[in-house]
Amino acid sequence: MKIFFSILLTAILTQNFVLAKFLGICPFLGVSKKTKTATGMSLAVIFVMVLSTAVTYPINTLLVNNDLEYLQTIVFILVIAALVQLVEIVLKKYMPPLYNSLGIYLPLITTNCAVLGVVLLNIDNGYGFAESMVNSLGAGIGFLVAMVMFAGVRERMESSDVPESLKGLPITLVAASLVSMSFLGFAGLVENLFA
Repeated sequence: MKIFFSILLTAILTQNFVLAKFLGICPFLGVSKKTKTATGMSLAVIFVMVLSTAVTYPINTLLVNNDLEYLQTIVFILVIAALVQLVEIVLKKYMPPLYNSLGIYLPLITTNCAVLGVVLLNIDNGYGFAESMVNSLGAGIGFLVAMVMFAGVRERMESSDVPESLKGLPITLVAASLVSMSFLGFAGLVENLFA
């Protein structure tokens, strides 16, 4: 049980996919203008991450057993694309305002390197099925934490007096780097927690 908690905390805090591994930066910068859309996008990413791990794990076992490991990336991208299409259909039917607010960023989950990254890193780390699922859930929650936190920062920046030369993308990147640096404070937390 301790290993699962360790994997979960590591994925959320110390090895955050957005703020430590810099995967998934496109939706992080593009959809983080409002907390509501950041939360919706993050929940969709969590769903796709966890489901894609559940689907790709047995597929990877099949590929490895048949010496077809070289097909991993292509097969995983196809699985992720199918799952994103499923999410898109569900959101369009049951949550049209969220579907409309996410716009082009929803189909971009397919090419979100955080989703593909979590699947490939689960394999590289040698995680079993349960550990992979916990890591995927933790990575998704970490994505949610980063998105909502940064959306809050960006909402506050809207009412701030920003120098003209920093308005727009420059102040957004400065804020993103400061949010990323704040997560450095968690370095060593997981290792020392279970030492």
